[in-house]
Amino acid sequence: MPITTEVKRITESKPFYAITGAGDFAVEKARAAAVTVQGKAEAVAKDLPEKARVYADAATTRINQMYEELASRGRKVVSRVSGEAALELTEVSETAEPAIAAQTTGRRTATRPRSTTTTQN
Repeated sequence: MPITTEVKRITESKPFYAITGAGDFAVEKARAAAVTVQGKAEAVAKDLPEKARVYADAATTRINQMYEELASRGRKVVSRVSGEAALELTEVSETAEPAIAAQTTGRRTATRPRSTTTTQN
């Protein structure tokens, strides 16, 4: 039997049409899926900068909140361990007597060697 006769017999058979129809159906569904995926990808890409900004703002807020909580906790620990109120240290340093500050400064300068400069004319 010549090859053309064999090809004609195969191409006119029901299984051949079924396979061809299945292939066409698969291509149709793949194209529809590609369009859907592309549409979703474009929507996500368009919303991505805004979503990233919202996420970054939320993360920044949370990080700042955690920082404040840790600082407060640290103050409590320092206060408890040192036996004095860590929050009052600033007030104590502001109300220190000037005479004490002068004595401290005087001691420091006395222990430091003075630099001598000579000017030559």
